[in-house]
This record gives sequence, C-alpha cells and structure tokens, in this order.
Amino acid sequence: MSESTASLAKVYSPNEVEARWYKFWEENNFFHAEVNPAKQPYTIVIPPPNVTGVLHMGHILNNTLQDAFIRHKRMKGFEACWVPGMDHAGIATQNVVEKSLKKEGKTRHDLGREKFIERVWQWKEQYGGVIIKQLRTLGCSCDWQRERFTMDESLSAAVREVFVRMFDDGLIYRGKYIVNWCPKDHTAISDDEVNYSEQQGKIYYIRYPIIGATANDAMRFAVVATTRPETLLGDTAVAVNPTDERYKQLIGKMVELPLTGRQIPIIADEYVDASFGTGMVKITPAHDPNDYWVGQRHNLPQINIFDISASLNENAPTRYRGMDRHEARKVVLADLHSADLIEKIDDYTNNIGRCYRCDTIIEPYLSDQWFVKMKPLAEPALNVVMDGTITFYPDRWTKVYEHWMTNIRDWCISRQLWWGHRIPVYYADDGRLTAARNEDEARTRLGLPAGASVRQDDDVLDTWFSSWLWPFSVQGWPQHEQQGTSNDLTYFYPTNTLVTAPDIIFFWVARMIMAGLQFGPSFTGSRDPRKNIPFKDVYFTSLVRDDKGRKMSKSLGNSPEPMDLIADYGADAVRFTILYLAPLGQDILYSREKNELGRNFANKIWNAGRFLLMNRDQIGEAPKTSEFNTDHLDLADRWILSRFHSTALALEQAMDAYEINKVAKVIYDFFWHDYCDWYVEMIKSRLYGDEPTDAKQAVVSRALDIYDAALRLLHPIMPFVTEELWQHIRARGPKESIMRSSPPAADRAFIDQQRESEMVFVQNVIESLRTIRGEMGIAPSKDISLHMRLTDERTAESVEQYAGYFKRLARVSSLTFIKDSSRPKPSASAVVQGEELFVPLEGLIDLEVERARLQKEIDRIADLLRSVEAKLNNPKFVDKAPKDVVEKEHEKLKNFGNTIEKLQQSFDALSS
Repeated sequence: MSESTASLAKVYSPNEVEARWYKFWEENNFFHAEVNPAKQPYTIVIPPPNVTGVLHMGHILNNTLQDAFIRHKRMKGFEACWVPGMDHAGIATQNVVEKSLKKEGKTRHDLGREKFIERVWQWKEQYGGVIIKQLRTLGCSCDWQRERFTMDESLSAAVREVFVRMFDDGLIYRGKYIVNWCPKDHTAISDDEVNYSEQQGKIYYIRYPIIGATANDAMRFAVVATTRPETLLGDTAVAVNPTDERYKQLIGKMVELPLTGRQIPIIADEYVDASFGTGMVKITPAHDPNDYWVGQRHNLPQINIFDISASLNENAPTRYRGMDRHEARKVVLADLHSADLIEKIDDYTNNIGRCYRCDTIIEPYLSDQWFVKMKPLAEPALNVVMDGTITFYPDRWTKVYEHWMTNIRDWCISRQLWWGHRIPVYYADDGRLTAARNEDEARTRLGLPAGASVRQDDDVLDTWFSSWLWPFSVQGWPQHEQQGTSNDLTYFYPTNTLVTAPDIIFFWVARMIMAGLQFGPSFTGSRDPRKNIPFKDVYFTSLVRDDKGRKMSKSLGNSPEPMDLIADYGADAVRFTILYLAPLGQDILYSREKNELGRNFANKIWNAGRFLLMNRDQIGEAPKTSEFNTDHLDLADRWILSRFHSTALALEQAMDAYEINKVAKVIYDFFWHDYCDWYVEMIKSRLYGDEPTDAKQAVVSRALDIYDAALRLLHPIMPFVTEELWQHIRARGPKESIMRSSPPAADRAFIDQQRESEMVFVQNVIESLRTIRGEMGIAPSKDISLHMRLTDERTAESVEQYAGYFKRLARVSSLTFIKDSSRPKPSASAVVQGEELFVPLEGLIDLEVERARLQKEIDRIADLLRSVEAKLNNPKFVDKAPKDVVEKEHEKLKNFGNTIEKLQQSFDALSS
C-alpha cells in the first residue's frame, strides 16, 4: 500500500534497499519463466562463468547488459527466460584442486582418478560458484530454477550424444598430429587457447657438415637459421627450395646432424622461403607444425625429443636427457660453440605462444589426439552470419568471423586431464575402438558379449565441447528430443540475444552456431537455418580499460574489486555507470570515481521523489483516470509531456539497436535535466501559488504520473532504487512489482517538437541570466529587467508566452523588446541562439566599486599571464621541461587570456 514520505528516508541508502528487494523478487518467483503459448518467448543464455571465477569488471558489464535486456522484455510482456549456469573449467579447476592437494603433500596420482574427481566435486560444492552469489548482489534477474552446470548429468548426456553422432558421421577422428602442448598442465590446448606476444630473442645460424665435403669445396656446411637450437636434436632433414640455384647441387646429399652422430638428407620442398635466413631450413617433424607436413610429404621419421614436461627424453643423446628445454638450449649452444658449428647469432623478434591459463610457453608436440573436422561445419555457420540470419553488433566483427571461418583448422578436442567429460570412446582388448554412450552400448557396437572387458579413453574433452551445446543442452536436449512433445526446448529455442566478449568469438560463438545448425534439425524438425541457429543477435561487449586506456590487471593495481564498488556505491550506481560509459564497439575508460555519476543520479531521482511525495501528502492528488493527468495544463506541462514521449521513443529505438549507452544517456538527460532541474522547479510556483486546490492536485498527479513512467523506463538499468520509489508513489498490492509492470509506450500525439525547441531557448535564456547575475555580482534577492533584441516576430510571440518562467526562475521583473540598434547603458549582455539579451545594471550594483574590483582582477590576471609568457619565451624552459609541463603552461596562457577578455567585456559594459 502507499506509504508517506516519513517512510522514505531523507538520504538513499542502497545497502538497506537492495537485499530486501532482491529477496522479494526471488520469493515471489518473478524471475522464473514457463512455457506459455499465449506469450512470445525471449531467451538469453548466460555465457557460463568458470566455477572457479569471481566477478570482475568485464562480468559487471556483460551481466548488467543481459539483465537490462531481459528486464526490458519482461516488462514488455514477453515470457523472458534468462538461463544462468557455470562452466566446469577443466584446466582451471583441476589446477585449483591440485594446488590444494600440494599443500597436503599429495598429488592427484596419490588419490587416483576416481577419488580425485570426488575431491573436485567436494571443492565445487564448498567453494565453487562464488560468482553466482555475486550476480545476485548485482541484481541479475536470472531464472535460478534453471541454473545449469556443464558437468550436470543432463548436460553430460548431451556431450556424449553429440560425440557419438559426430563419430558415426565421420566428423570426429583420432590422429597423430602436432598440437599446442602445455608442459605445465600436461595437456593439449586448441589454437584459439594460445596467446601470442612478441618477444626479443636470438636467431642462431648453425653449421651442419656436408658429408663428403673437403676443405677445398666451396660449400662445406649447410647453414640453417633457427630460434630453437635445442630442437635440432630431433631434426630428420634439411630442406631447400627446389628453385634455389644456390643449393640445387646439394639436393639428395647427406649432412651430419651436430651433437647426435646421425646423418640426415638434404631435400627439396616448396615450403622453404629462399629469402629467409640462408634459404636452408632444418626440418623437425615432431616439433613444428609446418615441418610436420614437410615430413609427411617426404616420408621423414618423426623423432619426439621431449616428454610431457618438455624435458629431453630417451630419444635425445644421453648427455641431454632429463634437461628442461631451456637448460638444454644453453648446453646445446655451448657444445655447438665448442665444435665451432655456430656461424653467427643475430637479434630477432619472435612471436611466442603461451598457454591462456598459466602463461607457460607452448611446446609444439606430436601426439595422439581427438579432432573435430571443422570445414563441413564451418560453411553453413559462415553463411548464416553473412546473409544476416544472425546479426553481429557491432557489425565489424562479421569480417573477423568471416576471416577465421574461411581459414579454419580442425579442432583438437582431447585434453590430458582428469576433470571434465571423459571421452566416450571404448577400447576392446584387441585394440578395436568405438564411440558409445555407455559401456553396454560399447560392447554391442564392438560385438562383445555382456560383461566383456572394455576400457574407456583416459582423456577428457575440451571444456568448450560442452559449452558449444549450451543454448540447447540447458533446455533439456537430448531428453526432450526423444519425448517429441512441446517443451522448454521447442519454446525457448532459438534464443534471441547473446551477450559476450569478442575474445571468445571463435572459442564459443562460432562453435555454438555450428552446433545449432548441425543438431537443431533433430529437435526442430526443420532444415531452415532460421529455426536452428542458437541465437538471432550477438552483442559483443566493450573492453573495460582504466582511465589511462590500459587493460585492467591485478599486477597494475588498476582493476577495481566489483563487490567493493557495490558496497560503496550501490549496485544501481555501478550498473548505471558501466552502461553509461559503454558505447557499442568502443572500449570503456573506467575508474572507481566514475561511479559517483550513478550514485548522484540515484540521489537526484530520490530527492525528486521525496519532494513529490511531500506535496502529495500536503496537497493531495486528483483521481487517476488516465496514464497521464491532462487537467489544468500549462506550457511547462505540455513541454514535459512532449519530452517524456520523445524520450520513451528514443529509448526504445536505442534499445532495439543495442545502443545501450544511448539508452542510459537518454533517460539520464530526461530525468536529471528535463524533469528534476526544470520541470520540478517550474511547478513549484503553481504548487505554492494561489491556484485552486483542484489545479494544484492535478499538477501533483501529473508530476507523479510522469515520475512513475520515468521510473519504469529506468528500471531495467537501475532496478533497486526504481522499485523502492515506485512502491511509494502509488498504492500497490502485496505482490506488485515494477518489474512486472508495463513499460510506458511512446505516444506521438504528445510529441511537439516546436514546443521542445521553444523551451530549449527559454532555458538557455534563463541560464544566461543566471550567469550574468553571477559574473556581475547581482544579489539573488534583486529583480532584474530584461531587454531583448529579437530577429523575428515569431520569436517575440514565443518569448511572451514564457515570460512568466523568466519571472519565476530568473527574477525578471520586466521584459522589453528593442527594435533598433540601441542598448541600455550600462548593461550586461549575452547572445542566445542568435538573439541578444541585455540586463540594465543601474541600481543593481555599485558601478564604481564593481569597476574597481574588475580592474584589480584584470591587473592580477595580466601579471600571471606575463609570467607564463616569460616562461614560454625562455628556450631553456621549453627545451628542458617535460612535455606535459610545457603543455600545461600553454593551457594556462590560453585560460588567462580568455579570463581577461571576459573581465574586460564586463568592465566595458559598466563603463559604457
């Protein structure tokens, strides 16, 4: 029920409000969505954060965006379903638990696989999911009843189903290939999980003695250039370009491989760039992806010289076995120097790949892995983006997507971990294998009797192999597919909007599109891509940087702790600020202090609410017969109604275009400037004047109507403060909520652009008059006269209509229009939109005293200006001072000059 201003605290305290309203929303099941044929669904699936994760500023932006979209659609009458959940994060989670075991003096091998996985589940239940609790604090209105975890049995069943179907279709295969190997995590990672950065290093030119060459021969050595001399221990050839005239006579000869006692051939292959280095290339098929393919073409041996920790193994000469790769490089170089087999060493900038999880330098490594054939999946996934079936915001990511999809490589999906979805491949004792959903099915597929021995593959699947199924696995696939009835899957799929960071466009976005098109027909019953795509729109978020443009990181100390921000400023302030600063497709320059924008905004609308409720309690309000009371309208009322509906229209258009920072700015400008700064001030004279009670009550009702509607516009961005205020301004039922109310629709009948333009002029005039008062030292209690020289009669008519506002808001006692070129003397002047304003000063201030004060100030600033000029005219200062110091002096010079100019104008006005 309606409450008085006594229950609305003098100062807004978000800590007292936010937890209370979130509990109210959850207890009343307001976030939950159900299949409802009478309503149109709107679905978002959350990019599942890692179970090990905690909230960072990127999460704040991403999830505030999702919540704004879902709340907006929910209010518009959609069956809005936002599915939350977490990713099991194979490598990250296993690392966390292994570190915990290390403190106990144990390893996972001490526990064994089954016990270790039990330990991970225990950790997940005890410590995992912190971020999910934090999302509640942020105000996220997820359907928590639908929360999913990628290791849930239903999602694990989806993973097995997809693997088996793709295996049967020939889209999954096992092969020996060069993979990106993390020596720390002891697992392969995909190309997309490698972070590359430039690093200064060396390039070594090494002599390989040519067998049979003598001291008289012009070419005794094959000289190869390499950045990794330690890998020569695994070389199986030296290659030259077949068109390189320098080396044609060497093709087919043998060279001695330094430090090994082995001989290897010189071969010809077009892969070799004759212009790089010496034009001779060492070929190491087991430790370089390009060399691997050269080796395949020439049937070269593949010698793997590293173990899983990147230490030299038994395939290396005895002297180097057991050495770490970095140590081995030093020893190999020393031995090459001793043998006089180093021609030269140059500086070289190398592009080094590192594991995206632990930053360990990646080792190209030949091993048996499982792969997905990507080209058959990529073509249809590319088509639906290029033809607009799926739309990217901003559009520039379409080109990035196209480039990657047309150059796609097979996806290595096996990981040498214990935590994750174990690969559903089973082996018979005789080595035969098959993919299967369980052991019994495996025996059937292998033609084995019940109870026969089968062994499941030891590896687990890449974490992304479960995430790429997320849009339909969270809705019950494949179980619902088998039921063949109307259900969550057929109702909520495809989803509508995906909000995600652009750095996972390939990890996740592209693969979800592939999965939807590949498996969607099995439950939609259609080959139409529009029915099978996982989402219609993809909103790529901005990168949150600090206010100096640097990427946020703990090491730089420039990454605010989101929970501290929420505690200090309130969730609404943090939400509003991050969206206000987030233009589509541009980075955000963020700092802790910028949250004052959101906090001040919350306080502004809070104070406006207190003012309105105070007057409602004292004056009362008219009976409500329509959305907006239209009795006793004056010019300000017609203007604010036009501004409100223009705002509602602009907001809806911006929301549809995913211009979320424009949404924030549009409602901020209306609420702060139009409503609070101007309209509330304009109605005060009516509320406190001599108008009849029914007119005053109509003013109160109308002001509350517009305030109510504006709160509903703002609610998706600032849910807590809008709920608190909305509950106070009208009588509400016990389960009524602003989040379940209808948003105001823009009514073009109220929009009057001419009225809005006229009011902008009036506001600018009033602000100019206030500036003149301040600059001339005119006491606020004194009335002023206003003389105006206008360019046309229409403007004069408009000004006369609004003359009362000049009187009430700028204490203008009289208004005079000037026809000729004269002006009152002495007077202060201003120009507003090309129209001239004059304020006579006689009798308002002591002209002599004011002239003396202005002259003294002019002289003081002139002294400062001369001092700065002297500095800048001194070559020693300009040449030796830091650039930013010199720039500040130039800025001072400009400011002092502008100040003197303004002071002189004021002085001249008093002297004329």
